[in-house]
Amino acid sequence: MGAFQFQGFITGNATGGWKSASLLLANQGLATLAFFGVGVNLVLFLTRVLSQDNANAANSVSKWTGTVYLCSLIGAFLSDSYWGRYLTCAIFQVILVLGLLLLSLSSWLFLIEPKGCGDRTTLCSPSSSVGLGVFYSSIYLVAFGYGGHQPTLATLGADQFDETNPREMNSKTVFFSYFYFALNLGSLFSNTILVYFEDSGKWTLGFLVSTGSAIIALVIFLCGSSGYRHIKPCGNPLPRVAQVFVAAFRKWDVVVPENGDGLYELEGSESAIKGSRKILHSNEIEFLDKAATMIEADMVDPNPWRLCTVTQVEEAKCVIKMLPIWLCTIIYSVIFTQMASLFVEQGDVMNRKIGNFEIPAASMSAFDIFSVLLCTGIYRQILVPISGKLTGNPKGMSELQRMGIGLIIGIAAMIAAGLTELGRLRRVSPNEEASSLSIFWQTPQYVLVGASEVFMYVGQLEFFNGQAPDGIKSLGSSLCMASISLGNYVSSLLVNIVMGVTTRGDNPGWIPEDLNTGHLDRFYFLIAVLTVIDFVIYVFCAKWYKSINLESFEKKKDQEDGHAVDEGK
Repeated sequence: MGAFQFQGFITGNATGGWKSASLLLANQGLATLAFFGVGVNLVLFLTRVLSQDNANAANSVSKWTGTVYLCSLIGAFLSDSYWGRYLTCAIFQVILVLGLLLLSLSSWLFLIEPKGCGDRTTLCSPSSSVGLGVFYSSIYLVAFGYGGHQPTLATLGADQFDETNPREMNSKTVFFSYFYFALNLGSLFSNTILVYFEDSGKWTLGFLVSTGSAIIALVIFLCGSSGYRHIKPCGNPLPRVAQVFVAAFRKWDVVVPENGDGLYELEGSESAIKGSRKILHSNEIEFLDKAATMIEADMVDPNPWRLCTVTQVEEAKCVIKMLPIWLCTIIYSVIFTQMASLFVEQGDVMNRKIGNFEIPAASMSAFDIFSVLLCTGIYRQILVPISGKLTGNPKGMSELQRMGIGLIIGIAAMIAAGLTELGRLRRVSPNEEASSLSIFWQTPQYVLVGASEVFMYVGQLEFFNGQAPDGIKSLGSSLCMASISLGNYVSSLLVNIVMGVTTRGDNPGWIPEDLNTGHLDRFYFLIAVLTVIDFVIYVFCAKWYKSINLESFEKKKDQEDGHAVDEGK
């Protein structure tokens, strides 16, 4: 049977499937290697090469990482509205390559002077304003390129599987686990091999390897062009959502029919949103149903700013219903972002030696990656079958349940980090910069963060992609990254508030330049307490949430067959 196309949705075996998805997973791994080749050691580059202090470097990394993931919203918007997934991925990957090329050149020509500086022992010369300008331009190009590419790639990968086919629907669920697996596999090389070279002062070499990886990723992506399953963009969602709110407020005194009977919707299989399936009526946020309630004026002059379809109203409802869940994930992202900043600074003042070999502090995040890889396998192969039998849910636990578990494990990670810091401070000798406590005592906090990611971020990818209407699928995937973005900004804000409060008088504060005189442990415990409060709110929001109810493909096909029979008569 040939491929069957319905309103922009392509089903059948002509395109897509695991062959195309595998190319996208390879692209994800290599692009992530390139990105983390910059991001994982950025905090040390800022302190050693650009001579920033610890607090400012941590803030700079948080803001940069936040910008990376905030750019995901831009990529998602362009993908859903105008460019489509494929073109959006291609354009943002080109931007990523350009940013990495510029970063390599700025490092080589302007920043690493003398050669080999920034290795903890050799100081770098003060950077010129031109060098700093090129450097910051390049890393924010990297942020823009990687951020815009990520959510669109995840959605393009999910598009390779047909939701109307039970087998492919299961493959789509598995794909998100493999997607996060590929992300961590790619970052493994960055967090081990590249980190070692950069930590020893070979910064330019590290950036060039990242550039090469990004170029290979782009070539692999382009090689699969003819085999991808494409979903057409559905147009700008902002006017559609705005029309619902305007129409509802214009009809604020109109009585909505009971149970939603008689609300306006197009007849047949056609949806008012180009390329989108119809969404069935729900009883939540009933005020917006006024937008789909027909009055006499609508019969004479149907105006989209006065009358919207049920599908359009439900699209707006879906956005509103997902927001509380999304907001509750931001505090977890504050936990996640510590790995790229304070965890590294903490490890940098611990005993990093094994014999004559000195472990780069940033390479400890390899334990996070190994934890993600191991826990992904355990979850897919052991927990899903067991929990599936217990709950009757073929997925095992629901996405919301997994995200809740991720929050709990994240709390444990912050407690472990705080306890490690208490132990580190007790092992500090007078006049010594580093504690005698081994850096391997950081292993539990990294492992716990990795385990929490499997539940939180994979659950988020599945949840937001599955619950987002067809017209804003990439936006759904980008919400996961936007959560990381705001988590970084909130982390930066917390650091500023804590330093502002704790440095009053002659106090050095919780996160001073010399961590041995501070109380980083209290900052970790503060995050743990905030996450406990967030978890309580999350449980309430998760119980309130009701899933999207899409019109089934079978129902649409029956309607089409019925129309065909009627026309035949």
